[in-house]
Amino acid sequence: MWQSKPGTRIFVAGRGAVRFDVPQNWHFEPDTKSFRFFDKKPPKEDCCLEVSFNLLPPGNWGEFPLVPLLKKVVDDDSRNPIERGEIIQLKRQTARVVWTQFKFIDPPEQREAYSRICIGLGSNVQCLITFDYWVDDAERLNPVWDTVMESLVLGLFISDPRTGFARPD
Repeated sequence: MWQSKPGTRIFVAGRGAVRFDVPQNWHFEPDTKSFRFFDKKPPKEDCCLEVSFNLLPPGNWGEFPLVPLLKKVVDDDSRNPIERGEIIQLKRQTARVVWTQFKFIDPPEQREAYSRICIGLGSNVQCLITFDYWVDDAERLNPVWDTVMESLVLGLFISDPRTGFARPD
């Protein structure tokens, strides 16, 4: 049986294609191509955590260049980053994960904000996770990102989402 950290709940998409923990009281909104979590129900939210995923054909994805892809995603971002963080690389048993953050000025609010972007690849699953929040809220919200990154699992498919038992290979 799956267990989440105290104060969090488990999010699972695609019967186990993507799994991570999110704060228990956050508002959830599915979209046509992604899933979004907010600290408060919009329009009163201060942040947005969003995830999407793709199932990939079988292949050797171990050599796929995640770091250059993430750099390109940031370079192509229309919000014009004013400050960029380093790229963090995480290795899991069955997945590789890269993420970074950048600072930008939110045009409608004229306020500094952070965007964190994660690309994960493993077990023929690719995920994109983004987290946008105000710079003023970094101390409160950085632990949320840490929890998502620590609990992220890709491609552990399950037959019954209520139990969390993995499907046999």
